[in-house]
Amino acid sequence: MIQRIALCGAAAILALLAGCSTHPSPYSGFDMKPYGKTPDGKAVEMYTLHTLKGAEARIITYGGIVVSLKMPDKSGAFGDVVLGCTSLEEYEKATTYFGALIGRYGNRIGKAQFTLDGKTYHLATNNGVNTLHGGLKGFDKVVWTAQTKEDSAVGPSLILTYTSKDGEEGFPGTLQVKAVYTLTESNELRIDFTATTDKDTVVNLTHHSYFNLSGKGDILRHVVTIPAANITPVDAGLIPLGNLQPVAGTPFDFRTPTAIGARINADDAQLKLGPGYDHNWVIDKKPGELTLMARVSDPDSGRVMEVLSTEPALQFYTGNFLDGTIKGKGGWVYQQHAGFCMEPQHYPDSPNQPQFPSTELKPGQTYKNTIIYRFSVQ
Repeated sequence: MIQRIALCGAAAILALLAGCSTHPSPYSGFDMKPYGKTPDGKAVEMYTLHTLKGAEARIITYGGIVVSLKMPDKSGAFGDVVLGCTSLEEYEKATTYFGALIGRYGNRIGKAQFTLDGKTYHLATNNGVNTLHGGLKGFDKVVWTAQTKEDSAVGPSLILTYTSKDGEEGFPGTLQVKAVYTLTESNELRIDFTATTDKDTVVNLTHHSYFNLSGKGDILRHVVTIPAANITPVDAGLIPLGNLQPVAGTPFDFRTPTAIGARINADDAQLKLGPGYDHNWVIDKKPGELTLMARVSDPDSGRVMEVLSTEPALQFYTGNFLDGTIKGKGGWVYQQHAGFCMEPQHYPDSPNQPQFPSTELKPGQTYKNTIIYRFSVQ
């Protein structure tokens, strides 16, 4: 059964006056339908958000995963710009984090442990000896509770909440998390995170869609700009060494528009560790300020994506570990570099690196993080 609710825009009113039995396309609002059940019997739903301009986002309550995001190209044709699976079972098996909400701690924590308030916490290991994206069962592998919100001036929103219990994956404190997806009439997918805790803890939430603005092929011709003078260089386990490394004169300098493939195979020690781009760029911005963090353009489709966030850094990943073993939507086999990720975040391994911006959250404080993926054409 599909539940469909539309906002009271002019198009919807005209359709009702004309006696239409279904909403016009495009319309502003959302659909909801079942998407399956987890092995333990939890129901998963899929919400489809629509705007009057025709943009569409499909999001499931399992992992808060964006399974589809349709935006126009230079000819006005709408196409899906994110990679993903074709069923709940495939998302449950996947280790790629396609389209998911990431927590409690996005990116890596070295040796799967950290010390807070004099106590050492041991986390689940799922990336060699390290913890990646929250552990064995991070926020990408849980079922979120959903509500919807309608605002005809802005666009439809999906409100997802989850309670992460004290000790989950080894992290201290019961964490109350809210992630609000809004598909705006300005062709933006906006994510507003908030979280509170009852015990001192660490938090680093982000989003993990793999984008391909062409909707096919690889992303090596996509042109990227990142306003960052430094990265945090990493060791062989992709854990930050603790210092900042200037991008000037290296393949990591995207301060001027550069194709992803232009230098991805350069003879550079950090690139070989990726292998490819899988690093944290320190954005030149004021703390907490909503700022442009990256711009990506595709010469083939004409699509442009701008990434804005309040976070201090950005993980840029070029799908290095996609290897042709996953068949995604439409039968597309995802080869290396089939998609890229832009993950606004705090620095990796910050709980173990006191010189990095703190990711600690205390009772009475509210964690906040806004991420905007804004689409246009050129």
